[in-house]
Amino acid sequence: MADYDAFPEQRLALIQRMLTDTGRVTGVDLARTLGVSEHTIRRDLQALARRGVCKKVYGGAVSQIVQSAPFEVRAAQNIEEKRLIARRCAQLIKPDTCIFIDAGSTYLAMVEYIPANLTLTIVTNSPQVAAALSSRRNGELILLGGKVNPLTGSTLSSDTVNQIRGMLFDQTFIGVCGLDPQAGLSAVYYEDACFKKAVLSQSNEVIAAVTADKIPQVARYNVASCDDIDIAVVSAETLMADFSHLSMRIEIAGRAE
Repeated sequence: MADYDAFPEQRLALIQRMLTDTGRVTGVDLARTLGVSEHTIRRDLQALARRGVCKKVYGGAVSQIVQSAPFEVRAAQNIEEKRLIARRCAQLIKPDTCIFIDAGSTYLAMVEYIPANLTLTIVTNSPQVAAALSSRRNGELILLGGKVNPLTGSTLSSDTVNQIRGMLFDQTFIGVCGLDPQAGLSAVYYEDACFKKAVLSQSNEVIAAVTADKIPQVARYNVASCDDIDIAVVSAETLMADFSHLSMRIEIAGRAE
């Protein structure tokens, strides 16, 4: 076995690789695996956090997302998982309500599962989602204005936030960059995080579609705690083992009703 106590850079590289593979590490397990003290591991995690590799949480650390892929790239990833989650999200929509649909490839996939005969007021900041919904005849479709952010593929500006403040949503389908039981829901970009917070403050029920690659992950900007999320829709129950003590309801996509 390598002497990780004598080779700190080798130790840091291994911890970083474990964060990449699993998304989360604990100090106790790392100390046991690497044969070093928990104090040494805490120092290592602090060093990795300063490099932007991870975010320290109680008992360990989670990997940190610093940027996301362009929308067109994300739309081509994990297609079947997104379709499963999207279908379950659509089944949660209540008739005769006002809902907000955030930007994101999973919510774009959700559009095709929203029943055409359902009367809804749908608000979105995603031009792609609005275009996919443009032929709906029941209810209203509102596309929020403002500057289009090419990184998120959505309208994000002070104008967009001001429009939100004049609306109340029965249900909000919020986008997720990262979800962690301690750090909560987070976003990669500051403008996006501010916008999501404004939406959540106007929402009665918050639903988060979460693909496996977002758990456990932490992005740079906090949006909400897990207790602020009413329902998380995921593809597998095993993904949410660390969330079982929270009040957030877990919906498993594809599970028989």
